Amino acid sequence: MFRNIQRGFTLTELMIVVAIISILAAFAYPTYTSYMQKVRRSDCEAALLQLASAMERDFSRNGNAYQDILTTVPPRFTPSTCPIDGGGADTYNLTVTIPAPPLAQSTYTLTATAAGPQVDDPCGNLTLNNLLQKGQSVAGKTVAECWR
Repeated sequence: MFRNIQRGFTLTELMIVVAIISILAAFAYPTYTSYMQKVRRSDCEAALLQLASAMERDFSRNGNAYQDILTTVPPRFTPSTCPIDGGGADTYNLTVTIPAPPLAQSTYTLTATAAGPQVDDPCGNLTLNNLLQKGQSVAGKTVAECWR
């Protein structure tokens, strides 16, 4: 009279679902990490442009001479890492390079050195000079591909 109805999933059905989810994750994770690298790189590009703007303001105040505003006491631009808003792990370390005489104090190069989750970034380190010429440190990638 009474039927014994069992409800649920078989082990085979469960394994098929796990396999499908694994395949989807195998495609999604590399895409996600690549996207996050691009986002962090873009944040640091904006930070380099902000630092360049601060360098130019400081240049005007100091009688037309560039100084490393990251290492002055007190620093006139903080922090020296990306992201500059302090959110999340440090992804790039910012440095200012001012060449030796006779070019001293008339030119500079800003460098964002990849750190933390950006170490494997295909663009490597990013550079920006006083003429706003952009660069990157990895062969095989163009500046246009790395600076968006």
